[in-house]
Amino acid sequence: MDFIKTEEFNLFIIPFMIFGLRVLDVSLGTLRIIFVSKGYTSFAPFIGFVEILIWVFAVSRIMDNLNNWIFYIAYAGGFAAGTYVGMILEKKLAIGHELIRIITQKDATHLIFLLKEKGFSITSVKAEGGLGPVSVLYVITKRKFIEGVIKIIKIYNPHAIYTIEDIRTVSSSLIKSHIAIKRK
Repeated sequence: MDFIKTEEFNLFIIPFMIFGLRVLDVSLGTLRIIFVSKGYTSFAPFIGFVEILIWVFAVSRIMDNLNNWIFYIAYAGGFAAGTYVGMILEKKLAIGHELIRIITQKDATHLIFLLKEKGFSITSVKAEGGLGPVSVLYVITKRKFIEGVIKIIKIYNPHAIYTIEDIRTVSSSLIKSHIAIKRK
């Protein structure tokens, strides 16, 4: 217990602890916001509880030592690192669905076939673009499969235009079950 009262403990251990706690609570905050925005609201209150509990503990260490500027640096550094870690976690989790809109002047028959062969559900519409007829394809997929769709697009037609939009809710059970069956 004597080590806890030493100057070394205040200079090294507590700032490191504050830094780590901030990384954890900011990462949790990022995940909480993502879960709410994606409609997974049952997780959010629990994550928020843990997030604030950690935050209160970290801030209380700073309040006990207001004259130690190293604590402020640890707090701010933990926030920055936590933001980065939260973004990495969000990308790895890839929660939710996305709408990929593909516009191509080239005949889309082969692209549609390749995407369907890989298990993606597609809606195709003939349209008129600024330079003539185009095909507009709509693909709804889980976020973790976006790279696969883009890879197929780039192989089939590297000049195709595509956009990706976040979807909060997918109401069709057909799409959900189709994706689950094809991806196993």
